[in-house]
Amino acid sequence: MSTVALQTSKRSLVKLRAVTLHIDCAYASNDASLRSAKPATSVTFVGDNLPINMGLNEVKSLRLTDMRRGGGGRASFSGIVATVFGAQGFVGGVTVNRLAKEGSQVIVPYRGDVYGLRELRVLGDLGQILFTPFHGKDEASIRRALEHSNVVINLIGRQSETRNFSYDDVHVKVARSIARLARECGVQRLIHFSALNASPNPPAIIIRKPSRFLQSKYAGELAVREEFPDATIFRPSAIFGNQYSDGFIAYHFSRWVRPSSFIRVPLYASGEKTVKAPIYVNDVSNAIYAAIREPMSIGQTYEIYGPERYQLRELIEYCLRYMRRKSVITPLTPDVFAKAIGNYFFHKSLYNIDRMQCAYVSDTFTPGLPTIRDLGIEPIKFSDAIGNIMASMRKSGRYVENPEDFLIPDPPKPLSQEFELSYNVSYP
Repeated sequence: MSTVALQTSKRSLVKLRAVTLHIDCAYASNDASLRSAKPATSVTFVGDNLPINMGLNEVKSLRLTDMRRGGGGRASFSGIVATVFGAQGFVGGVTVNRLAKEGSQVIVPYRGDVYGLRELRVLGDLGQILFTPFHGKDEASIRRALEHSNVVINLIGRQSETRNFSYDDVHVKVARSIARLARECGVQRLIHFSALNASPNPPAIIIRKPSRFLQSKYAGELAVREEFPDATIFRPSAIFGNQYSDGFIAYHFSRWVRPSSFIRVPLYASGEKTVKAPIYVNDVSNAIYAAIREPMSIGQTYEIYGPERYQLRELIEYCLRYMRRKSVITPLTPDVFAKAIGNYFFHKSLYNIDRMQCAYVSDTFTPGLPTIRDLGIEPIKFSDAIGNIMASMRKSGRYVENPEDFLIPDPPKPLSQEFELSYNVSYP
């Protein structure tokens, strides 16, 4: 199955290059100025703010961006051929949908069962979503995945280590390989995902040792900058948008975190010493596309976070009100610590002590770095996007017994700057 998918991808790319050369020849034959022009050592084309610089020895990719066809939409071609690493993840699926919506061709490197790609196949028009198998430690497979692309997006990340891949393997070594091979293959744009609060010495909240996840994310940024200086780096805060697979709602309401019932929800310091600015996943995907189209984003590091900052307790209480559940928020109890430590040393599940460190570090912003607003996107508030997500998590599901259950609860109260300065929050 993997060999067939790879051969299909290669045939599609070969046909695309053939059509490209055919159209270029047609344009040249109908334009006397082009016929009489002297050959140059390099040619520069600019299509819809996406720069394409190449030498004459790269004629196979000539005018790829200028081939934009159609009025926009999935049946058009935007000129973007993007390889999305990590497309099977939560953010990856939304990103592929955003690119395909504009008529971009998307190459999806994948691992594991091909049936996990079913949802991605229908996001683009016929031949616009291509798949190729790869392995993070096999550079040949990485090269095959990106050698025909002009945009590469690296969304690969792990919240827990495995026997085969450590944090350093995933966030540093694989990221370095992708950046280096993208540069060698002549990729114009590389977008790399890091994490907000990534630092060589992040704060230690639960135990004395800082989060290895945040440390490896920072090391990954340095590796990508070293191999691909023009890369655009995103540092997103906690991304929400799905009750089953996101990094915020799915974590705090997971059965690994809370008891089997909703009697109580344990949080560090009852959620009063942690400040979060969660960002909606659709805003993140819009920021990715805007960065691809914006030449000023080349070489920049963006911090992507929501429009308002909240106490973690306030966000969890709002979710519980939306779910119609009368749960009690409590501090972390000994059984919670025992479960997290056991998971960290044994089967490496998502709920481990290092993941707790990340969850309870307050979101802090770096002065001077651009944000999502600098890409022309106004992020949506947490209360405006959470309704559909919480509907299926209600106590009675989507079945509503009384009309008053349709009432929307009061939104969470954002923190003022004066309160944050006077309160002992978990800053780095």
